[in-house]
Amino acid sequence: MSKDPNTIYVGTKPAMSYVLAVITHFNSSDVKKGTLKARGRAITTAIDVVEITRRKFLKELKVDKITIGTEELQREEGTRNVSTIEINLKR
Repeated sequence: MSKDPNTIYVGTKPAMSYVLAVITHFNSSDVKKGTLKARGRAITTAIDVVEITRRKFLKELKVDKITIGTEELQREEGTRNVSTIEINLKR
């Protein structure tokens, strides 16, 4: 995964940590777009982050595009499919 400055990767932290990251990202100098990426169990957290941010903090924030997919992970037991989501936001 490349480290795009407009991308926030959602993981196992509480949702409010990522809400703060989104708010900070959009409040920095003239940023109009941002992306949240998550996979597996973190997908529900990513959706919660977007909804909390839109409803409570940045009411002008809009969901531009949602992309879903599947990644194949190599493990000792074999391969495993993991769902992914990418949520593009714009102001």
